[in-house]
Amino acid sequence: MTRSLRDALGYSEVMSEMAPEQTVDGKCVFCEIVAGRLPSDVVAEDNTTLAFMNIDPGSEGHLLVIPKAHSVDLLSVPQEDLIATTLVAQRIATVMHSQMGAEGVNLLNSCGAVGWQSVFHFHLHVIPRYSDKSRDRLTLPYEPGAPSDPVARENYARRLAGAL
Repeated sequence: MTRSLRDALGYSEVMSEMAPEQTVDGKCVFCEIVAGRLPSDVVAEDNTTLAFMNIDPGSEGHLLVIPKAHSVDLLSVPQEDLIATTLVAQRIATVMHSQMGAEGVNLLNSCGAVGWQSVFHFHLHVIPRYSDKSRDRLTLPYEPGAPSDPVARENYARRLAGAL
């Protein structure tokens, strides 16, 4: 979606009011982009994935990589789509360094509304990072450097390992 389409649709208001997986027409916005019914600025495309520029970027060059087949989130995406999406994200991150002067890259997935997911079609954000804050408006959402309780950490590790 281009900025003008986003503004015309009232995108941020629309997305906050919609049920998961919906757009203004009752369809997944990313599936509509894949189908060519909504515009996007495509960066890369193959049989399985589509990479396009984010309409509300955190930094210059911030884009999204999605599997073309619909999956709601990280918990439901088929392994082969997850692998393909991640490999495209890695390829693009490499180019961000060489072609855009990115000094770092964040690869981000948000899973579930509480996990900050706003479009319920699995996607990876590929976010180039710059020291120059005129090119990069992202800041950490939490303050690193507050070590966790070692006993709690051990219990979490045991519980998760046991479930795997």
